[in-house]
Amino acid sequence: MLARRRVVLVLGAIGLFVARDAAAQEAPAEEPPLAARPPEAAPQSIEPADDPSRTQTAVPQPAKLSPPSTPPFTVDPVTDGALILGAGVFSYVLGAINSTGEIRPQQISSDFSSSQLLWIDRVALDGQPSKIGGTISNVGLGAAVAFSLFDTVYTGAKAHSVQAGLTDLLLYAETFTMTQAITNLAKIAVRRPRPRAYIERANDPNFSNADTDSSLSFFSGHTSFVAAMASTATYLAFVRAPGTWRPWLTLALGAAVTGVVAWGRVADQAHFPTDVIAGAVAGAGIGVLVPHLHRSTPAEQRRVWIGAAPAPQARDGRPARGGTLTIGGAF
Repeated sequence: MLARRRVVLVLGAIGLFVARDAAAQEAPAEEPPLAARPPEAAPQSIEPADDPSRTQTAVPQPAKLSPPSTPPFTVDPVTDGALILGAGVFSYVLGAINSTGEIRPQQISSDFSSSQLLWIDRVALDGQPSKIGGTISNVGLGAAVAFSLFDTVYTGAKAHSVQAGLTDLLLYAETFTMTQAITNLAKIAVRRPRPRAYIERANDPNFSNADTDSSLSFFSGHTSFVAAMASTATYLAFVRAPGTWRPWLTLALGAAVTGVVAWGRVADQAHFPTDVIAGAVAGAGIGVLVPHLHRSTPAEQRRVWIGAAPAPQARDGRPARGGTLTIGGAF
């Protein structure tokens, strides 16, 4: 009897050990401590701005701005000095040639009628020339020169930097010479008679346009110069003093002076309305282009981009139609 009980106890112990071993095999393995876990993969780094994939993609990417310490404008004394000197000499030579009478003025045809002019230009032939029109346009021209000189001094004093003032002075000088060169080139190429010549031709059938200056109407030099200087001043103000009253005041004063000068040239019967309109547009374009081309790179990526991306695939699996055109930039 006692032997039987010992056998039962031995078999029971063996069964308990077998059951514990089976349970251990069926239970899930415990997770290792946090410190023993392998590190997760680091997130993929952002592609730099000069990465080829960012320059080749059709989808615009965010721009990475330059440090705030970067000067807003950069000039090269050699390159810009050569441009200023070349444009200045070119403009002076054209003006000297025009003053000699060597270039024969454009003659008005005997069968020409004022009704053949554009409707907006016919107003320049009405009435008598204004007594103050020429004076006002000359005053506006002088005011544009004076403001450009004052603005360079103000910029240098406000920024406590002589370099900033000299940079703006160089930009104004380049705007001035480039505008004068292009204006004189347009005048000598087109040789459009001034309104005064048309009026004299209407009063005298035998009139002969013998003065070279009387056929230099297109386009207005006064208007182009004032518009160019005003545009450069406005561009510089928006870059150097953003979020203040200065750029908006400069824009308003520049537009007002340009408009007054344009009116004076038409009222004095020195130019047609289309002459001053073309002069204002050309001058404003040069005045914006010169400082814009001297901007320090504000972003390490394209300033302006146009991206195209196809439309995403429809949820039902059908092919997508159309796409998205995105225009963006950093200024």
